[in-house]
Amino acid sequence: MKKLLSIAVLLVLFVACKDAVKETTEEVHGKENASEQSTEATMDSSEENMAMSYPSELTNVFKAHGGMGTWNKMNNLCFEMNGKSGKEVHTTTLKDRRSKIENDNWSIGYDGSDVWLQEKEENAYEGNARFYHNLMFYFYAMPFVLGDEGINYEIVQPTELDGEIYNAIKISYNAGIGDSPKDEYILFINPDTDTMEWLGYTVTFKENQRSDNWKFIKYDQWEKVNGLLLPKKLTWYNVKDGKPTNERNDLLFNKIIVTETQLEDSVFAKPEGANVVNR
Repeated sequence: MKKLLSIAVLLVLFVACKDAVKETTEEVHGKENASEQSTEATMDSSEENMAMSYPSELTNVFKAHGGMGTWNKMNNLCFEMNGKSGKEVHTTTLKDRRSKIENDNWSIGYDGSDVWLQEKEENAYEGNARFYHNLMFYFYAMPFVLGDEGINYEIVQPTELDGEIYNAIKISYNAGIGDSPKDEYILFINPDTDTMEWLGYTVTFKENQRSDNWKFIKYDQWEKVNGLLLPKKLTWYNVKDGKPTNERNDLLFNKIIVTETQLEDSVFAKPEGANVVNR
């Protein structure tokens, strides 16, 4: 009976994710199921490995958000949000980070080798598709993306932001990691709950040099999705003297799906007429 219920729940999640993507495509996604006993064993093993690999302060953050064991079980993440040019559906494979973003007038994808852009008409997309193809996924999938390989961690002094004191972990990257290895992040952690509440970050995509221009996002609304505590809303703040001051804009996420479903390669393949976007 437990297996039947587990399969039924997974199918509901699968259909919801497919419906979110189907608003702009009609790709068919595959599915993968795991037994309850196997899942628990995987989670225990992953949690143990996590504890050996990360600073204890970060391990506690992962646990507060559902655990790296649960995150590592998942194979895809899908959400919907309103971008500058309207509704966007974002789909990402969690193991190899292939991605697809779909809007009524354009689509951006990463097939594992190239970033591509398809537009319904010339100049339909305004921006740098290479920079954007995984940007919102990265912000959304905090704190779990900070468990990726090639990351360096530094425990820094507790920091006051907006009148509250937070524990803090600074993140930097090894050379050659991603398109912007000189980006830096600071994870600000609620000392009572171990959940993340702020993210400080720098942007170095264009200059490829370290920056002191810190930007800040507040993570103050979360929801439980398939065992993981994931953001419902992100709030960007104006900054003065290197500290956040007042709210600048909000971004809400809808139709959030994270499952063990293995997505078909065709979902991310460069379609006919799309152009490869170089750095």
